[in-house]
Amino acid sequence: MGYLAQYVLDKRLPLEMCLTSNVDTGAVKSIEEHPFGLYYKYKFRVTLNTDDRLMSNTTMTNEYRIAHQVFKLDLEALEKLTINAMKSAFLPYNRRIQVIYDVIKPGYARARAGIGKKKP
Repeated sequence: MGYLAQYVLDKRLPLEMCLTSNVDTGAVKSIEEHPFGLYYKYKFRVTLNTDDRLMSNTTMTNEYRIAHQVFKLDLEALEKLTINAMKSAFLPYNRRIQVIYDVIKPGYARARAGIGKKKP
C-alpha cells in the first residue's frame, strides 16, 4: 500500500463512492472494476452515494442493491457503510452518535428481524 493510501486509512478519511455515476462518467469501465470492493476489503472508511442521482438515474436503494449483488455485501456490511456515512457526516459528534444508536442500528435490527418472514 502506498503512503497516501495508508494515510487515508490511518486517518479514517471517508471515501465517497458513487458506483453508477462513476460508470456513467467513464471514471471506471464497469461496476465490477470499481475500486470500491478493494477499499471495502482493506477496511477504508467507504460510503455509498449517488452523486447526481438524476443524471445517473439512480437512488441510494439502487446503489446498495448494486453493492449487494456485485460485491456480495450482506446486511451487516450495508449497515457498516451506513454507519461510516454517519460517522463522516457534517454534524456535531453527539448528534452523529445519537443517529447511529437511535436510528441506524435499530433500523437494521428491524431489517434483520424481518428477513425470512413470509409476506402476508
